[in-house]
Order: sequence, then structure tokens, then C-alpha cells
Amino acid sequence: MTADRRNAAIGVALTIIGAIAFSAKTVIIKLAYQYDVDVLTLLALRMMFALPLFLIMAWWAGGGGAPVSRRDAYTLVGLGFIGYYLGSYLDFAGLQYISAGLGRLILYLYPTLVLILSAVFLKQPISARHLVSLALSYGGIALALQHEIAIGEDMSRMALGSLLVFGGAVCYAVYLITGGGLVQRLGSMRFTAYASIPASLFVIAHFMVMRGPARLAVAHEVYFLALIMAVFSTVLPLWLLAEGLKRIGANQSSLVACIGPLATIVFAAMFLGEPITSIQLAGALLVLAGIMIISLKPRGAAADSVVK
Repeated sequence: MTADRRNAAIGVALTIIGAIAFSAKTVIIKLAYQYDVDVLTLLALRMMFALPLFLIMAWWAGGGGAPVSRRDAYTLVGLGFIGYYLGSYLDFAGLQYISAGLGRLILYLYPTLVLILSAVFLKQPISARHLVSLALSYGGIALALQHEIAIGEDMSRMALGSLLVFGGAVCYAVYLITGGGLVQRLGSMRFTAYASIPASLFVIAHFMVMRGPARLAVAHEVYFLALIMAVFSTVLPLWLLAEGLKRIGANQSSLVACIGPLATIVFAAMFLGEPITSIQLAGALLVLAGIMIISLKPRGAAADSVVK
């Protein structure tokens, strides 16, 4: 095997592992909710465990590259607030009401939202290929919702949970569009670390004001799950996907990472007992087909980003 092929094979392997590790986050959240922990406490525990690792990542990635100006610093704080604080809060909140599989599929709509928001605010044209992508993706979500209805999920809870997770996807799309220039200049790992540190501080401060340290007295299983989520479904996959992106490029990285939502469906069946039906799989495949069409020619910031 030549050095280039070996490098590409390593890049594909890192991307697959990173995408699967990220996909487990949704299932871990659902498992933690079984121990009667609230959204803010669980999110705060995740960020408390992840913050030291983000600081290490920032130190590791910050040895070179473009300098960070004061304006860049303010932008990173704002993006951390939108993408990793508000977006994560909405995602965690929505998962109280919907299945892990549906939640991951809705969150994975963020590339289509980047496309729509870019067309509305940046006046970027939408081609026929993009329209096909949108039709496939949202048609797939419609099938996934039909699956939830078929297995007897409460309509009002499902609607609320879906809207909350969709709001998280919108936040992440805004994060990608607004941060496109900084991603290009700083690199994906450095950018992610610098934005995640203030986001972690926002979450922890929110928790301390609204709940207080006494609310950290939760079941030891919640601590274990939050630690696993912080290390293996947050920080480690960020590094793996950044390394994969560097080795195989944005096109192939985006396509390989499409394994994530399917992995979530499998994990949810294994650990949560969520049923897998042909309708759900058809919906998931439609969503992924739509995302893959967009990923063949990445647009703007989404080309150099990683899935959270």
C-alpha cells in the first residue's frame, strides 16, 4: 500500500469511528434521563467533564496558524453561545420527548438548513440538485415521523421534541455559516476548541445560577454516562473527525460520516429497545441520500466542519 492510500485509509477509519462515537451521544442522553436528571444538570455535567479536554485541545491545536484578533475572540464567544450552548440545550431538551433515532435524523438536517439560510441571507442560488436534496431529506423526516406515530408516540410530545431538536439544528447551521471564515483561517480543530470553551462556561454558569451546586447530587450512573459522553461522544470524535477531514478532504469525510444516524438507530435498538421498522429505515435512507447530494459539493462553512 502506498503512503497516499495508507493515509486515505486511516482518514476513512478515523472518520467512521468519529461519526459512530458522535452518534452514541443521543443514546447516552436518553439513558441518563432514565435516572431522573434534568436537562440543564446533564448538560452541565457533560461540559464540566469536557472543559479540561477542550483546554488541552486548544493548547494542542493553538501552536501555530493565524493569530486570533479581539474581533475573532468576540465572534468565537458568540458562536460558542449559539452553536454549542443554545443548540446543545435545545437538542438535549427535545430528546426528552422523542426517540433517539428521530432526534439524530432531525439534527442531521443541518446541511440542508445551511443551504436554505445561505440562499435567504447570502443570496446564494439553489440549484435543481439542491431542490432534490431538500425533497429527499424532508420526505425522509416525514417518514420517520410516521414511524413514531405508528408505534404509538404521543403527537403533542413528538411535535414539541421535534421542534426543539430542529431548533438545535438551526442553531448549528447558523454557527457554521457565521463561522465559515474563521474555520478556514484557524482550522477546524482549533476553531472548535476555541468556540467550545466559552460554550462550556456559559452552560456551567447557567447551571450554577439556576440550579446551584447542590443539584449535582445525582445518581452515580449519571456521572458515569456524562463522563462517557464528554470523552467518547464529544471531545474524542471532534479530534477524530478533524484528523479525518485533514487526511481525506471535506467531500469524502462528509459522505463517510453519513454512517452516524444509522449507527444511532442501531444503538437505540440495542440499548433503549427502540424498534426498527422498514418505514424508519426508509426515512433514514432518504435523509442520508439528501445529505449526500449536498455533501458531494460542500457549500461554504459546512465544507470544513464536523458534526457535533
